[in-house]
Amino acid sequence: MSRKKNKIESQEAINEEVNKDKKLETGNENNANETEGTIEVQFEDRNQDQVQTEDNEQKFKDLNDKYLRLSAEFDNYRRRNLKEKMELIKTAGEDILLNILPVMDNFERALRAIEVKKTDENTAIIEGIQLIYNNFKDFLSQRGVKELEAIGKDFDTDHHEAITKIPAPQEDMKGKVIDVVEKGYVMHDKIIRFAKVVVGE
Repeated sequence: MSRKKNKIESQEAINEEVNKDKKLETGNENNANETEGTIEVQFEDRNQDQVQTEDNEQKFKDLNDKYLRLSAEFDNYRRRNLKEKMELIKTAGEDILLNILPVMDNFERALRAIEVKKTDENTAIIEGIQLIYNNFKDFLSQRGVKELEAIGKDFDTDHHEAITKIPAPQEDMKGKVIDVVEKGYVMHDKIIRFAKVVVGE
């Protein structure tokens, strides 16, 4: 009986050990599950933070790109506006200067007519007309208006307007300007009046 008792006690001890191991395993599993759950929650949080960071970076890139484009567009607008203002300032008063050109033509005709009938009596008149003509010419040159050189030059439709064609007096004058009926003028490299010319053929 004592053997049986010992056997039962040792069986109970073994059962207790087994139960302890099972409890430990269950506890470890629970701890492992809890740890895994914690790790998964932390991993999900990190993933969400990473996704949020990537979204923020993309938004920053988009906003920065929009800002750079807007800034470049504004710079282009400002440059274009300044260029237009400069052009306007350059050509301001073009209409007035165009209306002065026929007066210059009349002065030149008057000077040519008077030079033919020059006498001692009209020398003072010629000098006065010449002085006024020179003042007009200086006024125009101060505003950037210059005469177009035409006689002897090749006929160029960008600068000349052909009134008529005549036989060239010399072979090398074919296709060139022989005479100028009305002078052409340029204002700051922009033609404001084409030269009316006679071309040799």
